[in-house]
Amino acid sequence: MTQAPARAPRTARRHDREILSLAVPAFGALVAEPLFVMADSAVVGHLGTPELAGLGIAAALLTTTVGVFVFLAYATTAAVSRRVGAGDLKGAIRQGMDGIWLAALLGAALVAAVLPTAPAVVEFLGASPTAAPHATTYLRISSLGVPAMLIVLAATGVLRGLQDTRTPLYVAVGGFALNGALNAGLVYGTGLGIAGSAWGTVIAQWAMTAVYLAVVLRGARRHDASLRPDATGIRACARAGVPLLVRTLSLRAVLVIATAVAARLGDTQIAAHQIVLSLWSLLAFALDAIAIAGQAIIGRYLGAGDADGARAACRRMVQWGIVSGAVLGVLVVAARPLFIPLFTSDGTVRDALLPALLVVALSQPVAGVVFVLDGVLMGAGDGTYLAWAMVLVLAAFAPAALLVPALGGGVTALWWAMTLMMTVRMATVWLRARSGRWIVTGATR
Repeated sequence: MTQAPARAPRTARRHDREILSLAVPAFGALVAEPLFVMADSAVVGHLGTPELAGLGIAAALLTTTVGVFVFLAYATTAAVSRRVGAGDLKGAIRQGMDGIWLAALLGAALVAAVLPTAPAVVEFLGASPTAAPHATTYLRISSLGVPAMLIVLAATGVLRGLQDTRTPLYVAVGGFALNGALNAGLVYGTGLGIAGSAWGTVIAQWAMTAVYLAVVLRGARRHDASLRPDATGIRACARAGVPLLVRTLSLRAVLVIATAVAARLGDTQIAAHQIVLSLWSLLAFALDAIAIAGQAIIGRYLGAGDADGARAACRRMVQWGIVSGAVLGVLVVAARPLFIPLFTSDGTVRDALLPALLVVALSQPVAGVVFVLDGVLMGAGDGTYLAWAMVLVLAAFAPAALLVPALGGGVTALWWAMTLMMTVRMATVWLRARSGRWIVTGATR
């Protein structure tokens, strides 16, 4: 009787240590990734407005394309962590290699599609005659780095599944530093212009891939895991990734609809929306770091057949999500006088921005629960449920968002619709977590 109360705090502290050890480096890696585009923009921006406009169009397409295939990281993390929990490190590495081979095949297919169609794609995206040549150049060259980025996603999933989020952080920081140095040298030192920026990014991406592959290959040799492509394993990875692909596309559709609605509200409203969306995305990185820890920890517990441990870890991570969301919400409110002037000096944009920011701040505890339980269900390999749930969320959000301009609402009303979207997401993942149907133990789901 006297040991139970002591055991609970010890269990909580153990979960806290696990979450922190995985989430903090994961957050650093997540933040480092967008810095690639920021570094390119900083260097290319001094070449001229047409070059910067071309970079913006091509970079938006590339980041969206790579983002769609983020399931390579998520599905691989879940599969590898289950094998780790089951004590099958050889099988974990083998599972990870299947994901890496799938990434390489998808990357090769994307390069083959982009190279001949780049001019038509740039024209379809509405590039001006002066920006289009620069966008086409950057898109064609940078597409050569797409296979590298997809392999990085899969290899990141392997390491996360192996409970290692530090190596991805080190590689991301190193890749960012190399990318910045190469961009400056190739753009100005050799006079290659925007092509130099693209080549610098491609070289940095493949250098990151080489480091990841060296780490994975070392693990494969240590555990005598085969490196050869296995058609059955690759198909299994693809099947596991399809539901997560549907989930990601549905989420992307939500963001596209929100931006399209904001654009119809006028220049002031779309400017305010873009600032709020940028901040919301940054906050999402912080909460997603806990979700990544959840993927790795839950997969390991389920692989070890420890259903009670998985439930306890889930409860603790939900508490982390709520507290983290509340803290982030308070920071948004407290820091708004500091960061709003960094984004705009236009008084009308500021007036539109402030109430929308307060809505985002209020919604952060909801977002914390959503991201954490999303990670828990991904770690459990419950992708099919997440796919259908996100389709339902999209169906609920679309009419609410489209009503905003019809009812004369502004960007604040649009962000209330975004909060509705997050609330529906929270309901779907909360009900699933409460049901316990996601708990399937064993080395494979």
